[in-house]
Amino acid sequence: MGRRRYDPERRQRIIDAAIEVVGERGIAGLSHRAVAAAAEVPLGSTTYHFASLDDLLVAALRQVNGVCLADFARWVERIDPTVPLAEQVAELVGETLAGDRSRVELEYELYLAALRREAVRPIAAECLDEMVRLLGHRIGDEHTARAVVAFLDGVLLQHLLTGQPFEPAAVRAGLAGVLA
Repeated sequence: MGRRRYDPERRQRIIDAAIEVVGERGIAGLSHRAVAAAAEVPLGSTTYHFASLDDLLVAALRQVNGVCLADFARWVERIDPTVPLAEQVAELVGETLAGDRSRVELEYELYLAALRREAVRPIAAECLDEMVRLLGHRIGDEHTARAVVAFLDGVLLQHLLTGQPFEPAAVRAGLAGVLA
């Protein structure tokens, strides 16, 4: 590939490549060199646009969060107040686990990077707060929304980590117990 002097899409390609690298190799596999190779840009381009890996992780997490939040907002809009919330959350978990698991694993890989990387932590917190805000606005109770979001994260992580089969009844019963 020839070098381009004017490349307005380069920054976005670098972010996309970082997401790809994390999806394939995990956070441990993320480096400016790996991202430059995946984006097919000179190594200096990655450090020009992102001085540190944390800067790159922040941009990647913001992008992944945008997609995640858009999906969550669509689900929130479909919430039927005549159907128990526990039932609807169980359906969401089932849909999420039946879909592209690599996407969900990537989301959590980036999200959990915030445990060790201070710069990434506020981005993860913003996503959680926005999920709570969206759900709280829809159901009319922010405390319940925060409990549901925490429960949802826990259930998804447990299924991703253990590989156990999804049991909607267990999710419904568990969330009903939390909400009672």
